[in-house]
Amino acid sequence: MTEIEVKIRIDDPKAIREKILGLAAVISRARHLEENTLFDLGPPGLHAKGQALRVREAGRRATLTFKGQRQKSRSFKVREEFETQVRDPKALRKILKALGLRETFSYRKHRTVLRKNRLTITIDETPAGNFIELEGERHEITKFARALGFTRADFITDSYAEMIKKT
Repeated sequence: MTEIEVKIRIDDPKAIREKILGLAAVISRARHLEENTLFDLGPPGLHAKGQALRVREAGRRATLTFKGQRQKSRSFKVREEFETQVRDPKALRKILKALGLRETFSYRKHRTVLRKNRLTITIDETPAGNFIELEGERHEITKFARALGFTRADFITDSYAEMIKKT
């Protein structure tokens, strides 16, 4: 699957949530805490190739995600992405470590997930600040961002890990 997304820095998560709901989006998952951990091989690892392997835990849910190299795009973060749900994250961590992968970075964030048609909108409260993330087709992202009062100049394509490391 190809993931197309952007992040936009926001000041007030509650105010933007109301604005998003006012545009006919619906809450898909209420605000919750997520723990995100990146895994990598020794140099030259996944990071050196522009790839990432992440374990995301939220409550009893866990997801293993592989993200491929970024594709060329001026305004959007575009990359191949594969995800699967994991029943036992502790066992998964043991498997990854047995395969020679190691934890390289971890961060927590609060996330609210909303949807409007095929567009996924998240409100993320991270150590790097507050953001909305828009994921879907390019035209849907641009149209929805514009309805919220944002332009392509506001689009951020860095990952949260990259932004947190810069702070």
